[in-house]
Amino acid sequence: MHEIHPKLLWIGHALDVREPQGLFDAGITTVIDVAYEEPPAQIPRQLTYCRFPINDGGGNDPKILLQTLRTITDFLASGTRTIVACSAGMSRSPTIAAFALAHHMSETPDRVISRIAEIKSLELKSELWADTLIAFNKLKPNTNTEIDA
Repeated sequence: MHEIHPKLLWIGHALDVREPQGLFDAGITTVIDVAYEEPPAQIPRQLTYCRFPINDGGGNDPKILLQTLRTITDFLASGTRTIVACSAGMSRSPTIAAFALAHHMSETPDRVISRIAEIKSLELKSELWADTLIAFNKLKPNTNTEIDA
């Protein structure tokens, strides 16, 4: 599990979300599971769990990718500590997290993924990056406004 934005966003792999003590220790309250081939994780009821099965290769449903990015950026905007996890934590979770964080911070995904690459090794897939870029370009501009409770 790697923190990619202080006290807000982590990326991880399947075991990180299946052994939740580390999530609790970090104060993470939301799990975004993007592993296609993994079975859904059995998450303790205290955690919010969203599953978007995404394939490393091309051919992902653009609507699912768009909803995944919207969901993560909404959690980020509300200050919800979130982890994005896939099977190995090397391709899908860093890619999806980079695009969501880029939108949240009004930065480019390339800039964010470069920062992530300084933290951990990556095995990015060009097909997934291209699919996610299409969804990213459909996101409404970030106004960085928080929702009042």
